[in-house]
Amino acid sequence: MDIFLNYYGLDWLAMALSLLALWLIGNKNRAGFAAFVLANVTWMVVGVWLMQSAGIVLGNGVFLAMNVRGYLNWKTPPAHGNVI
Repeated sequence: MDIFLNYYGLDWLAMALSLLALWLIGNKNRAGFAAFVLANVTWMVVGVWLMQSAGIVLGNGVFLAMNVRGYLNWKTPPAHGNVI
């Protein structure tokens, strides 16, 4: 049972936030990017303090920047757009 709590459940939280983010974005909900940002920060905490993994920190830092960019660039599609 200890294998599930090696990282105090933070890895499970980060995974759950990532899955929630994917589901929200898949449903065209901008809040998915915010959930991804929370997941990225959680993964970075795990990477720095619990795993001492530069790869996890660097990768999630890049993902965080991309998710902030996605959030800022999100546009609601027009209600009556022309379909080509």
